[in-house]
Amino acid sequence: MKICDERIDCGKAFDWGKTSEDYAKYRDIYPEEFYRKITDRGLCVKGQKVLDLGTGTGVLPRNMYRFGADWTGTDISPEQTEQAVKLADAGNMNIEFQTVSAEDICFPDESFDVITACQCFWYFDHDKLVPKLHRILKPGGKILVLYMAWLPFEDPIAGKSEELALKYSPQWSGAGETRHPIWIPETIYNYFDMEDHEEYELKVPFTRKSWHGRMKACRGVGASLNEDELAKWDAEHRKLLENMAPERFEILHYAALTVLKKK
Repeated sequence: MKICDERIDCGKAFDWGKTSEDYAKYRDIYPEEFYRKITDRGLCVKGQKVLDLGTGTGVLPRNMYRFGADWTGTDISPEQTEQAVKLADAGNMNIEFQTVSAEDICFPDESFDVITACQCFWYFDHDKLVPKLHRILKPGGKILVLYMAWLPFEDPIAGKSEELALKYSPQWSGAGETRHPIWIPETIYNYFDMEDHEEYELKVPFTRKSWHGRMKACRGVGASLNEDELAKWDAEHRKLLENMAPERFEILHYAALTVLKKK
């Protein structure tokens, strides 16, 4: 499913379905600390019903299933939810996945204790979505917004990989990340109060193969380049890694979370 949004990549179309297989293989990379930051706040744990918006291949609910929450995941891409179902079934996990845009979700009032949005919050129509999230959360319910990104100006391998992605996808607005709190639209504060936020550093381990797959699975590469562009990028990135990266290495990232409580 092609998506065009003037707020993202100058309106260049992208389709997560084009990269779902790579996404499933190479974007399940959050370290244990990422999940512990969530559970230490008493979120997404046993006794809670959790809705994961923009679930993709179900990375968040699948990795947090062990903590006992009852998970539902939604995503606009049928290819992404297809991968999520396969991976959850392979792990004998009872997770419900729905193919639906965040703005079109339909759940009864006060259905969930927590709503999560990982790597996706900026994609949504917040004026339409936020009142709905307020309605379907229980009293005192919370939204947890999550993000993790490599730091191209601090990590040389990440920086060179990003430069190459921009060579083929100069409109890509996901480049150039620095450490900062997660952006929260003003409309949120009509319905929710900011309860907590944190930004912290992580070193994420990769091999040449897995980092190549991680880069390919990003919006600026696999989700948007045509077949010819992707083949050229693939060859150049493999050569780049052969020349500058050891077989195993770590990439410096920062992670961030924001907790919003229902008014």
